[in-house]
Amino acid sequence: MADFELYKYQEEVVERALKGENIIIWLPTGGGKTRAAVYVAKRHLETTANAKVVVLVNMVHLVDQHYSKEFKPHLGSLYNLIKVSGVSEEKDFFGKVVQRNDVIICTAQILYNALIDKEEAKHVELSDITLLIIDECHHTHKEAVYNKVMRCYMEKKLKGERQLPQILGLTASPGTGGARILEDAVEHVLEICANLDSAIVSTKNYEPELKKKVPRPVKTFDIVEKRHADPLGDHLKWMMLQIHDFMNLPRDARLRQCGTQEYEADVVILEQRGVRENNRLVAQCALHLRQYNDALLINDTLRMMDAYRSLEEFYDSKTTTAMDGTDFFLLGLFEENQVELRKLAADSHFENPNMAKLESVLLQQFGPSVKSRGILFSKTRQSTRCLFDWVLKSRALQTAGVKAAILTGAGNGITYMTQNEQAETIRRFRQGDLNLLISTSVAEEGLDIPECNLVVRYGLLTNEIAQQQASGRARAVDSQYSVVARADGKEVRRERINEHLEVLTAKAIAEVQRMTQQDFRRKISSLQNEAVINNKILETKKMEKRARFQASSIRLLCRNCFQPVASGSDIRLLEKAHFVNINPDFKNHFKVGGQVVLPRSFEDWEPGCRISCNNGNCNKEWGFQMKYKKAIILPNMAICNFALETPGERMTVKKWKDVPFAVEDFNFEQYCQDHHPDLFD
Repeated sequence: MADFELYKYQEEVVERALKGENIIIWLPTGGGKTRAAVYVAKRHLETTANAKVVVLVNMVHLVDQHYSKEFKPHLGSLYNLIKVSGVSEEKDFFGKVVQRNDVIICTAQILYNALIDKEEAKHVELSDITLLIIDECHHTHKEAVYNKVMRCYMEKKLKGERQLPQILGLTASPGTGGARILEDAVEHVLEICANLDSAIVSTKNYEPELKKKVPRPVKTFDIVEKRHADPLGDHLKWMMLQIHDFMNLPRDARLRQCGTQEYEADVVILEQRGVRENNRLVAQCALHLRQYNDALLINDTLRMMDAYRSLEEFYDSKTTTAMDGTDFFLLGLFEENQVELRKLAADSHFENPNMAKLESVLLQQFGPSVKSRGILFSKTRQSTRCLFDWVLKSRALQTAGVKAAILTGAGNGITYMTQNEQAETIRRFRQGDLNLLISTSVAEEGLDIPECNLVVRYGLLTNEIAQQQASGRARAVDSQYSVVARADGKEVRRERINEHLEVLTAKAIAEVQRMTQQDFRRKISSLQNEAVINNKILETKKMEKRARFQASSIRLLCRNCFQPVASGSDIRLLEKAHFVNINPDFKNHFKVGGQVVLPRSFEDWEPGCRISCNNGNCNKEWGFQMKYKKAIILPNMAICNFALETPGERMTVKKWKDVPFAVEDFNFEQYCQDHHPDLFD
């Protein structure tokens, strides 16, 4: 293995880690945190008997990146390395994988599953690991999986167990945890240190070298003039008032200003209330009002036609699902105004001025003979698609040689990218085939993206950590970090607040670093004991919540038509991840739709067809069928598409973990004996 050298500031921040201490390395994006971690891992492997290094990341695409870009080139010739993620077959015998390899790079969920799994081939003990490297370790808080891993560590530490791994955390910013004053920010940094059982280190003696290596971009606020008139937005608001009048809004209901995030929060609560009170009129009107509000938000940020099309797509899906007078009114209101809305959206005299300003910012950096790279950050996957379409249709941007692509998070569904698609997009960007990435927050953190001349934040309200991560992408000499926003907009205010919080974070870290070793250890120990107690209280409350009702006393209702379709006792938890209905009569309540296609395969199951409510014209989508062990087909249900009728009330929950009853584990043999006895003849 070819040896490699660190910069002086990197040598400084790894010094204590090389002595075996638990350390969080705080360096800005582009400062070489991962390279420093590789160096620590190398020295650890050379000097520690039976060394075992596990590198944890919080996103799937970072597994391959750290493996191929950093660890494999420097350690691969002398040590056995392997990468494991949810798409890897190795996850199914992860315990054996850890035994056979020296360096394991994996998602944190893989390790956590192995820590709590009792099956020998999958199980891993923390004592099997000698060095645990945690990338983007500022996520080690609350119920994040990093914190679940560290709780396992903490339980053993507080019991006096000595065979625990050394911890090495990496972060560009631990943030302030929402704190606005120094005392609270210090407390937040100490909590991160306590959760990781580590001290936090940064360069003191070589700051000039670091600043030279990671120059700060020139920050500009590219302010947009106020729209002189907005007839499309005005018409959408008028239509929303028609719905307000029709629904006979409850007197105590609060709806704030249309076209805001606050209004969206209000109608979400109103829909839930409609479901609870068996008031389909209120529930459905609230759902439609949310779509109109989304259109207003899009109209503020993107093209007017994007706003119109978002409504058009929504109502296209509603034309065959009208059930009663509420549906006919809402559908009719849109259809009666559709021609006018489209006409207003096509009137270029009133186009969103944000788009012209964004085009101007891009044209300052891009040109036919200019070699530039840029990232345009936007809030949602939908907005990235709209912006991509806009770039393709902009004659000025095409003439300037802008070659754009979308970069969004990995996941399932047509709006997500697969891990391979992400890697291919970044490869093309790195090689220069592309020069503009239009990205959600996925590109803010961790991704190995070439130095950019331009980073633009467009229509974003995020915290100081995300701002620092995004700013750190603009690392080319004389690069620009642009915030495109209105003069009185929330984006400018939030950006200014984040600037203050960035300074506050640095001050808080400095305060923590000035603490004596004795005071620091005493404080960390106190916080760790508090965390263990609080976690026990939280777990007790969760258990009490799950035991609140008997499963058989719960009825599941379609969230759209309120038809009862299942009992809580019909539900089983399969492989700790899938909630399936084992009652054969459930098939009478749903119809089968198109095939679900997922970007990866699974060991014991494969997706089948979508399922939706079979009650008249309801057609509410409920989930999809899954074929398990190539033998049985089970309906996999998304609880957010149902209401729960309990002995005390009707309620809604977003996730299965929030249901007020215990769900039994699925037993394959028992199910086959009960429902397919012929298999045992």
